[in-house]
Amino acid sequence: MSALQVRRRESKGAPSGWPASVHPVLQQVYAARGVLDPSLAEHRLARLLSPQTLGGMAQAVELLVEAIRSDWIILIAGDYDCDGATGTAVAVRGLRMLGAQRVSYAIPNRFVHGYGLSPALVESLQPTPQLIVTVDNGVASVAGVAAAKARGIRVIVTDHHLPGEQLPACDAMVNPNLAGDAFPSKALAGVGVMFYLLLALRARLHEQGAFGDTKPDLSVLLDLVALGTVADLVALDFNNRVLVEAGLQRIRSGRACAGISALVESGRRSVATLCSSDLGFVVGPRLNAAGRLEDMRLGVECLLTDDVAQARRHAGQLNAINLERRDLQASMVAEAEQMVAGMTDIDAIGVALYEPSWHAGVVGLVASKLKDRLHRPVIAFAPASEDDTGSLRGSARSIAGFHIRDALAAIDARQPGLIERFGGHAMAAGLSLRTCDYPRFAEAFDAIARELIDAERLQAVLYTDGELPAGALSLELARQLREAGPWGQAFPEPLFENLFACNSWKVMGERHLRLQLRDPRDGSVHDAVMFNAYHGQPPPSLLRAVYELGINDWQGRETPRLLLRHIEST
Repeated sequence: MSALQVRRRESKGAPSGWPASVHPVLQQVYAARGVLDPSLAEHRLARLLSPQTLGGMAQAVELLVEAIRSDWIILIAGDYDCDGATGTAVAVRGLRMLGAQRVSYAIPNRFVHGYGLSPALVESLQPTPQLIVTVDNGVASVAGVAAAKARGIRVIVTDHHLPGEQLPACDAMVNPNLAGDAFPSKALAGVGVMFYLLLALRARLHEQGAFGDTKPDLSVLLDLVALGTVADLVALDFNNRVLVEAGLQRIRSGRACAGISALVESGRRSVATLCSSDLGFVVGPRLNAAGRLEDMRLGVECLLTDDVAQARRHAGQLNAINLERRDLQASMVAEAEQMVAGMTDIDAIGVALYEPSWHAGVVGLVASKLKDRLHRPVIAFAPASEDDTGSLRGSARSIAGFHIRDALAAIDARQPGLIERFGGHAMAAGLSLRTCDYPRFAEAFDAIARELIDAERLQAVLYTDGELPAGALSLELARQLREAGPWGQAFPEPLFENLFACNSWKVMGERHLRLQLRDPRDGSVHDAVMFNAYHGQPPPSLLRAVYELGINDWQGRETPRLLLRHIEST
């Protein structure tokens, strides 16, 4: 595999108009992300895009108005990941706030019903709802929607996934990624689409005099919107940053729902200083674990309860499942690494991996880890379930420049029937196929990857914001960087690079390093940590480090700390 290259981000213009209180380094960080003046860093809710430009909104709203007025049984059909769980909770809570009396939800069990609004899920619904509203799924549910319509059920699809060649025959569909949709942001997560539908529904009901002088305050749902948006790894464009920042402010001020508060507590994070990375790496995985290994209804119940004690019990159960997930993931990743040991640049460009003992709920994490290590697209497969070894479920993760869903569509077009079902985004996708077809698929996947990926794309690159000046590694700058987000996909956390001398180091646990690094320019010494970095060899005595400037909070005392992402000898 090619060695990692470290490159510096290019500024997208000259920063201007910033007050003197904003650190010059932060101004340059913003400029490298296209934020050239203070107005582009003001994430006020008033600057949210209007829901009226989302296609299908009028039809969906009118159907929901009818459902509320007529006291229909409304069922929310969610998904078994964090976006789907938060979106389901937003839908249930929001519709109840807007006057719906009979709202329930159903989450497919990935091992029983498969993905999304499937015929199997529709068949299981008792009592029969009069309206189904999907969240974070449905654009590919042609058969599931048909099954619902055959039972006389109306269907609204809300989704953000890319559509296939055929759309389901639903009553209304809200999805910013449909062809021709005029909504300016294509990056809404499933929970974001649902939140926008609630905004439009509230406006319509208000026009009809449903609320008197005081409209229900849907901003109470923004902690859930923030969690689902960050956890689903959608691009944090300006609109999504507005949503996430508003949600983080609710959490930091102690106004989050009981479930999110309990999950933050379970993850031993401070509510007051919670940031977007905490949502993505601490809170989100605890919810996702339920959908991966067991049943996401536990996660949804955690997000729906207003009872603090009950929320803590749910969070404790989710934490236990997440620990089980970690152990299972570590074992599967180790097996996957054995499979690719010794792989060279002339071997597979599109990497497919399959092991009969693997768990279908964890293969996405395996694919992600191997993608990061190999810097090439990876699909990991497992049997669909313990009872169905004749079918495989695959989870794909890709690299920049290789649209994984489009690649699967190309394989499907060239070899119809090879893939039973697929869907997803540019960087992640899911699929199913027959076990006997795995060798043929692996060959086809490598072939399409070789066709579409040039050598430059296979070069792993780590982008930094350059060197920090001497004296800039300060608590003041660390605090400004923490508060300047929300950072995330397409708006990455700032990384810096500098030369250091390693004064001392020790191993924490089995694989983590704690170091004392000295800046040779001024002699200042800085604490640093690097996770999963110890492999039996000491770090170089003189090294170039790529790092985040973070904060260590120990017994109420904050100090700057370097979170090392990459080190190399100089």
